[in-house]
Amino acid sequence: MVLDLSRDALLLAGLLFALRILNTAVGTVRLVIVTRQQKLLAAALGFLEAFLFAVTISAVATDLNNVMNLVAYCGGFSVGNYVGMVIERRFITSFMTVNVITADKGHDIAAALRGHGYGCTVTVGQGKDGEVKMLRSVVSNREVGKLLAVIRETHADAFVAVEEARAVHRGWIRASRSHH
Repeated sequence: MVLDLSRDALLLAGLLFALRILNTAVGTVRLVIVTRQQKLLAAALGFLEAFLFAVTISAVATDLNNVMNLVAYCGGFSVGNYVGMVIERRFITSFMTVNVITADKGHDIAAALRGHGYGCTVTVGQGKDGEVKMLRSVVSNREVGKLLAVIRETHADAFVAVEEARAVHRGWIRASRSHH
């Protein structure tokens, strides 16, 4: 193993670190785009991701004894995952479906959600022990925590399941404060 601390070696390691961050962040965003069926954008991001990967891996694979480049490559991957998730959370609006099932307090939860500006649909279902209320609300990913807090305040023991909504058309979405 070699630890070269020359100016050029440090610059190369810094460049590899930055390129690997970009490579991984692009890959994270590309996966979100793929799940939304945006084919051309996904293809363009895939090309960029593959190009950046080829550049970075070739610099590392040619000299696996270079500790600085290996650490820069691995560290860039780690930080790139974080950066990609921050980009996705901050700039890419996605929607989540929050499902609540409760034997009691279904109408109370629905009233609390509506009072906080969330849309909510209530249906009646049959659970193991009898009739239950099933509530569904679609919100932006940024609103999930707030919506869950309203549910917990109203009925801490309600069953709650959150899933990604692949496509949302029409209806009431609190994040936009308008009908779609």
